[in-house]
Amino acid sequence: MARRNLILTTVTATAALLLTACGGGGGGRTDGIKGADGGSSSPSSSATTGGDGPDVSVPKDLNLVFDFTKPSDAKQAAALTDAENYIRALKHGIVKQDPNDPAYQYYSGGQAAQYAKSQIQAWVKGGWTATGTDKYYDAKATTMSGGKRVLVAFCRNQAKFYGKEIKTGKILYTKESLGSYEKFSLLMFPPSGSSDAWRAQVAEVVGNAKECQS
Repeated sequence: MARRNLILTTVTATAALLLTACGGGGGGRTDGIKGADGGSSSPSSSATTGGDGPDVSVPKDLNLVFDFTKPSDAKQAAALTDAENYIRALKHGIVKQDPNDPAYQYYSGGQAAQYAKSQIQAWVKGGWTATGTDKYYDAKATTMSGGKRVLVAFCRNQAKFYGKEIKTGKILYTKESLGSYEKFSLLMFPPSGSSDAWRAQVAEVVGNAKECQS
């Protein structure tokens, strides 16, 4: 089975859906954020959220790299942090083999939660877990809808991210290609009720992302 069927597939919400969810608004946009210019890579295997957030840790053989630099705007920084946690939570659900894992539900709702669940279900059905290095970088945060919501976009390089058969332990290696690169866009909603987390409500994932290949 090719890795294309193991990775987070390019099931996308349309850009129009993102704009509709934002109420068509446009706020201040940050400059490009690049981790190589002074940002720090986030720890992976032992990562957990602060406060009352769920555990989003993953095994040591799965290295999640977030080469992000946090923006100076507090809302954008918080939204970016929890966009990262959404990705961590999705991977946590994969390694736990739990399509109803509370971690991704804590950091998402609506279409973004459905997307995460469908991805975890695909891995469970295939009998695979994840291993290798999954890298995310070139993050940008855009304030939307009168400052209430933040659109977070970033690149992904999954060239060294592989599926592993749970029964046999066999790693399904593949070669790097244009298909190794994806572009994520997450529409983040601010904390509400008893939760202090920003939550992804809409997720767009575009494959064969040439803009992320450089």
